[in-house]
Amino acid sequence: MKNLITFFILINFIIINGFSQTLIKPNYALKSHETLEISKIEISSQKTMIFLNVENRRTDGYFCADKNIFIIYPDGTRSRLISSKGIPVCPETYKFKTIGEKLNFELTFSPLKQDTQWIDLIEDCSENCFSFYGVCLNNDLNKKIDDASLLAENAEPAKALMSFIKIAGMIDNKNSGIEGLIYINIIKLAKETANIQKASEWYTKLKSSDIPRSELYIKHLNSQGIIY
Repeated sequence: MKNLITFFILINFIIINGFSQTLIKPNYALKSHETLEISKIEISSQKTMIFLNVENRRTDGYFCADKNIFIIYPDGTRSRLISSKGIPVCPETYKFKTIGEKLNFELTFSPLKQDTQWIDLIEDCSENCFSFYGVCLNNDLNKKIDDASLLAENAEPAKALMSFIKIAGMIDNKNSGIEGLIYINIIKLAKETANIQKASEWYTKLKSSDIPRSELYIKHLNSQGIIY
């Protein structure tokens, strides 16, 4: 009888908690603040928690988060922030004590829609709003991007370029929001390896594509002097 009760408790725990997933340092296509990072995302059937940190680079640095923060789904619908922890709500601010100090905070949202592979995280405010575009929620894809990025960091741009091109060929419509990151890396690596023809080819592909927020990625490349 005791074993039977334990079994039913375990089954109920599984049913109540349902699906859960953790992503460590997920990749994203673009962000607004240089030192703001997503350290972790926890997804469950009860809620979605996004853990972030921001590093101070100024003697008089401060930070806050507006109450109007949203997860934006691929179809354009929004999920509003439920609660935050570790960060003041604007106009209240956290004043950093030293340069290099990091502020860790958490944002909680409703459970994600089923089979969501990417999101945007947007702070809807009047100034200095933060944003992350094309946050990848696919752990397998994140691993492939991490491996390709590591090649670039280890001064192997030609191998990194081939890896990103391979990833581009594997992405389907469900993961279209992360394509901006892939295209940006391909274009930059092609330019770095003096393969101007390939850089121009992928720049043209990006410009004519229906990738979500492609105009932002073109603008980002243009700001770095990359125009074809």
